[in-house]
Amino acid sequence: MSIDLDRVAPLSTVLLIVLLSATSLRAEPSMVFVSPDAKSHSISLVNLRAACPEREITVDDPYHGRSMRYFAMPLICVLDLGFADEGGAESLRGQGLLLKALDGYTRPASGSDLLGLPGLGSGAALAYGEVALMEGPGASPRFSPIDRRKVDPAPFYLIWSGSDQNDPHTHPWPYQLARIEVASFAEAFPKTVPGELADSHPGWSGYTVFQRACAACHAINGQGGKIGPDLNVPRSIVEYRPVDQIKDYIRDPEATRYTSMPAHPDLTDSDLEALISYFRAMSERKQDPRAEGDS
Repeated sequence: MSIDLDRVAPLSTVLLIVLLSATSLRAEPSMVFVSPDAKSHSISLVNLRAACPEREITVDDPYHGRSMRYFAMPLICVLDLGFADEGGAESLRGQGLLLKALDGYTRPASGSDLLGLPGLGSGAALAYGEVALMEGPGASPRFSPIDRRKVDPAPFYLIWSGSDQNDPHTHPWPYQLARIEVASFAEAFPKTVPGELADSHPGWSGYTVFQRACAACHAINGQGGKIGPDLNVPRSIVEYRPVDQIKDYIRDPEATRYTSMPAHPDLTDSDLEALISYFRAMSERKQDPRAEGDS
């Protein structure tokens, strides 16, 4: 059987055109901003770069485990632009925010933590690419794969330049960041609230620990992060795991199995006790979205 090269060449040309068209149609990186009244809008990377000063920043990257250089913009400038109608970044100082990534990671953060001290800033910056991968004029934004899962951090990676700001437990370092919402965690995820507990109940302290240490990846009653499993439905973690095992696993997961879940050496014994109290309280407050017909 012979091959007609005159017919193959046009087909190759068509395939090349299709591939080039797909590349040209690739969406421009953008950030979505959601105001307290739930109105949202997006700003493209091109417009963010046009409005905010950009520079090369070297950081001690906790996910790569080494020094990394990024092209980035000050987070305060990005928030000024994204929330201009609400009064800019300073209007967020007393509010809660949710930093949402494409993979389902949802990190609560306070406006004051992101903004830092008035007039001094916080060291937070929004990276859009690595210096080493963007050599030459007009280079497209690019990142190296990150974390154990080796995912692309695009469209944005929140980084911190301070020498004492490279711990993701104390400073949010979300990659694949695509959405910033103004909302308290309890307002955004009401099914995680341990309602009707006495004010003195340790479950409330545990709820605070959950928001700080667990909620970025885990949900309660279907609400919260989407990377790890739901910790309350259909069965609460305290209903099928011994308490000591839960505590040990939270503090040092890789002592039990290789996993992407980070260790939490910063959590004290009282933090873990409070977290268990929260899990127990929520085990009596189940709202299973599947049983209720939610998607």
